[in-house]
Amino acid sequence: MGTIGKTLKNMDKPLLLVYLLLVVAGWFNIYSVVYEPESMTGFSLATRYGKQLVFIGFALLMAVFVMIADLRVFTQFAYLYYGIGILLLLAVLVVGAEISGAKSWIKLGPLSMQPSEFAKVATCLAFAKYVSEPALNMKRPRTQLIAALWFLIPMLLILMQPDAGSALVFLAFVLPLYREGMSGWVLVTGLVAVALFVAALLVNRYVLIGFISLVSAFLVWRNKRTLKNIVLGILLFLTCSLYTLGVEYAFNHLSPHQQTRINVLLGKEQDIHGAGYNVNQSKIAIGSGGVWGKGYLQGTQTKLNFVPEQSTDFIFCTVGEEWGWAGCTFFLGTYLFLLLRLIRLAERQKSPYARVYGYGVAGIFFLHLFVNVGMTIGLLPVIGIPLPFFSYGGSSLWAFTLLLFIFIKMDARQRSL
Repeated sequence: MGTIGKTLKNMDKPLLLVYLLLVVAGWFNIYSVVYEPESMTGFSLATRYGKQLVFIGFALLMAVFVMIADLRVFTQFAYLYYGIGILLLLAVLVVGAEISGAKSWIKLGPLSMQPSEFAKVATCLAFAKYVSEPALNMKRPRTQLIAALWFLIPMLLILMQPDAGSALVFLAFVLPLYREGMSGWVLVTGLVAVALFVAALLVNRYVLIGFISLVSAFLVWRNKRTLKNIVLGILLFLTCSLYTLGVEYAFNHLSPHQQTRINVLLGKEQDIHGAGYNVNQSKIAIGSGGVWGKGYLQGTQTKLNFVPEQSTDFIFCTVGEEWGWAGCTFFLGTYLFLLLRLIRLAERQKSPYARVYGYGVAGIFFLHLFVNVGMTIGLLPVIGIPLPFFSYGGSSLWAFTLLLFIFIKMDARQRSL
């Protein structure tokens, strides 16, 4: 049996089946979103379900190409792909087309490409290549900082579009960093920063600064009251206080609709006809499905177009309305299986490159799932992020396919050796 035959034989069948299940289920849900029995006369490539079928066809071709290609095509040229990705992110800031308030797309005739989606693939490859270098000591802060720059640079460029949702996904690379030796204090610091961010928007500034001063004084008192610890306590107080004031300052300089969205999410305002409309309608759609759902093609919220962006960012509410709690549980369980399978396979890799890459893919899929579902049920702000393999769109589907199948290729190659 040849090398290609061994690779195909050893490819992970559970991951392949989950991929096909999610892609097919996503297409049927996209079809349901646009289904109107009185106006549907047959299959049409002009519709979203027709275009998505074409996107799926190209995605399957990409998957086949990845599986039959030499793995070195992806690993040896990782830095080159990263450079091309950065250039595309710079180009979109100059010549990009603005859609939904973000300059994130490059028009190619009748087609549109979103460079930020493919930048995730390039960054994952380059990041894994750097972190897996045998001479690196990932426990050193300097090395961790350099590793972080690999994903912080594209993240900042995407924020300039501005596309907060796509930029947020790049924080997924903290997971492989942590797996490879990053101190847990970095994660704790991140959680504290998030808590202070929310508190700065909810609590009076003087009350919050007073609380920070008490916590800083308590930490100094609990430890040895040396000059060094006192200085560290003062620095902690100043850093946290300036950070909270900076959050308040940045919030006050957001556009009014952005401020309203955040206030609605935090419960400071009720605006079900304005900024909170999408989430409110999404929750109504999901809740109306009950336990078993209304049935396929029977979603009234879907048919009457109550939920905007229902085939893209809010595709999950279609599952809730038509398939109910049981359908949501099944598909969330399917995604959970995908994530756990990725981590399990990443752990068994003998190659550090494949292990880091696998954790990167798992982190990206997790953040997409967490943020997308979180915003449809009102737990997170609406920032626009697709559900992997499920939402309508060619760029996202192709990028997710490349991410997954490059890892499947890495795992199959190891098993065929």
